[in-house]
Amino acid sequence: MPDSATDLVGLPGQVAPPAFLIEEYAAGQLPAGALVALAVLPGEDVTDGPVLGPGGAELSDALGLDLLEVLALHRATGAVGEVTLHALPGGGAVLLAGLGEARARDFRDAGAAIARASKDRPSVHVGLAALADDAALRALVEGLSLGSFEFHWRSGGATAQPVAQAVLATTPDRQPLVDRAAAIALAGWRSRALATAPSNLKNPAWLAEQAVVWARQSGLEVEVLDEVELRDQGFGGLIAVGQASATPPRLIRLTYTPPKAKRRTPHLVLVGKGITFDSGGLSIKPAESMVTMKRDMTGGAVVLATMAALAAVDCPIRVTGLVAAAENAVSGSSYRPGDVITHYGGRTTEVTNTDAEGRLVLADALAYAAAELKPDALVDVATLTGAAKVALGLKTGALFASDDLLAARITESGEAAGERLWRLPLAAAYEERLSSRIADSDNAAGGPGAITAALFLQHFTAGLPWAHLDVAPVGDTAADDGIWTTGPSGFGARLLLHWLEQANPLEGIYA
Repeated sequence: MPDSATDLVGLPGQVAPPAFLIEEYAAGQLPAGALVALAVLPGEDVTDGPVLGPGGAELSDALGLDLLEVLALHRATGAVGEVTLHALPGGGAVLLAGLGEARARDFRDAGAAIARASKDRPSVHVGLAALADDAALRALVEGLSLGSFEFHWRSGGATAQPVAQAVLATTPDRQPLVDRAAAIALAGWRSRALATAPSNLKNPAWLAEQAVVWARQSGLEVEVLDEVELRDQGFGGLIAVGQASATPPRLIRLTYTPPKAKRRTPHLVLVGKGITFDSGGLSIKPAESMVTMKRDMTGGAVVLATMAALAAVDCPIRVTGLVAAAENAVSGSSYRPGDVITHYGGRTTEVTNTDAEGRLVLADALAYAAAELKPDALVDVATLTGAAKVALGLKTGALFASDDLLAARITESGEAAGERLWRLPLAAAYEERLSSRIADSDNAAGGPGAITAALFLQHFTAGLPWAHLDVAPVGDTAADDGIWTTGPSGFGARLLLHWLEQANPLEGIYA
């Protein structure tokens, strides 16, 4: 069992994000040896130098040091993400952090820059909080948390520790706001941690075990279907994809019910692709393309982390999370190109490419959700297609939706969370490419690949309001960039929570 909410089963000692405290302190009265982070804003005119945020003048007087001269020495401009660290006698330091235009997203990026610059310290006093409205304060907390993300499996422990405590210079009545932001940030952290865990630990059974632990911690109901139950109940896609692996597939089901739920309380189902490693199967990937395939369960990680945070953000609707978990391996029992599989509910698929496996497992979960759970709306999250990367690059996720209002709500939440989506069309003109002479559809219909994959999935949604998030473009981050840290991104958990904390996330969207 893990030692804390952020540890992973069988992998103890994982580092945790900072704890957040609120303290209305005077910048000139900080304890000796403290690390103080102050805001730096660009001057009003290009000829002006940068301007210090609240507490700058008082701290300069207390230190007997002109901090504006320090900025000039380092040629600081106040641009967002820019940091200037000035060490002080006695072990303390001043961290001058650029805030740019002081928009919420600038606070998020500034928080991330502070988090990186304050690693391995016991605390940082964050003066930027004094400038932040509610949206900016939440973004600042997310940045301070996620900018410090670390994962390790080193015998000697982590090489860097996130700052243990961030003390925010604001009023005590904002603690609930900070706590909610920290819960959303933790969901992003957990998504990254799950996606970063190596696949010799992370198989479908392990993912289910992790889900059980988090469910117990957060008051969720949990059910796990093993390979026998999946076969008996007709989950042909999950069985086919997972049958070559020594670690068989699982369907993980988590259920959240708000405290004041009634019979007519709206119900949403979230579905996550949980391919714990993707070799491509017999349609095997090139070696270099497999290196990141431990994170092909990012969609499942996002669903698990989101479900575990719903109570903390007071989600007002019922939510069921389904993770279709399998390992796409190669062995004598591999499913083959040319096979025909029967999904939950009876629809059949001709397999023409075993590396188009994500849609096969999602199809089972979506069909099961529509038939058995009868939700008001469906949302799935998956690192599904390389074609989405070609279309959108590496900083924007793809969104498909059968309902305009659902698409708008999710897109707006993504903008607020700093997880940007771009809506692509469910273009019926390409429907004919799904056709098969011997089955209801072909699993690898060809280009435009992101669209045909979405069209394939739509057949399993029973006409319900549905959104499909193809997060393959943003599944990995090549280098530290704002809140993003090198490696799996965990993209999606924060945008879902920004949506699901709203007073009525499904208003006007009911089936």
